Order: sequence, then structure tokens, then C-alpha cells
Amino acid sequence: MTVLAAIEAGRRTCGEVFREPLGVPDRTPRHTIGEVSAASGLTAHTLRWYERIGLLDPVDRSASGQRRYSDGDLHRLAFLGRLRLTGMPVADMLRYVELARQGDRTSADRRDLLLAHREEVRQRIADLHATLAVLDHKIDLYDGRVACG
Repeated sequence: MTVLAAIEAGRRTCGEVFREPLGVPDRTPRHTIGEVSAASGLTAHTLRWYERIGLLDPVDRSASGQRRYSDGDLHRLAFLGRLRLTGMPVADMLRYVELARQGDRTSADRRDLLLAHREEVRQRIADLHATLAVLDHKIDLYDGRVACG
């Protein structure tokens, strides 16, 4: 079954939704905190913290009070994970989420926030490339491919 067919059939697992957050997310609360933790690599404590500080909307609960996450929650977590990988501070992530909650009228502000962050990421990448070149040179020295001098 293709990813698109699985989306349309509503048969995607928690891990599949997290790894490939495609299409309009199903808002049915069905994933346990353990499943989301396993799929995302985030601890249950971190997931509860994300909810408490507002990165996630309040998560639905089962009749017994256990958290149940929707595919929409997983889509947001996947995006937040990407932002964290880029080094975006939690405060900026919160600002983005707050703007998103306000709807389409804040799309320019969200775009500006992402543009500014993209520039920071590009600078860090450039710094890492320069650092990698230094490491490669030192390794070449140790391997005898470059003369000390």
C-alpha cells in the first residue's frame, strides 16, 4: 500500500505518521503517549511538558484519563522536532505556535520568523563546513598526506 493510499484509508501507524507527516491530518485521538514517545524519540515527560507550555494543544484523554494523541498532534511534533534539530530556541518555537493558532492573518509573521531562523541555520552550516575543512586538513596531516610546515 502506498503512503497516500494508507493516508486515505486511515491505516497509518503512529510511527508512519510521525516519519511522514503528509496530507490533512486525522484529528481522531488514538495514539497513546507510549506510542508517540517511541515514534518521536521524546520522553513522556517531554511530551507532557510540551503540552504544559503550549507547544502542543491540550491533548484529548481517554475515558480512563490517558492521553490520546491525534495525527495532527504528530504532524506538529514532527515539525517541532525539525525546528529543534536546527537549534531553534523553545521560546521561538512557542512564538511560532502562538502565531499559527491565530490563523492565516499571521502567515507573514510566521514566514518572517522562519526566514530569520533560516539565516541563522545557514550561518551555522557555513561555520560547520569551515570547521570540517580544518578537521580534514588535520587528519590529512596525521595520515601523512600533507607535509607539516
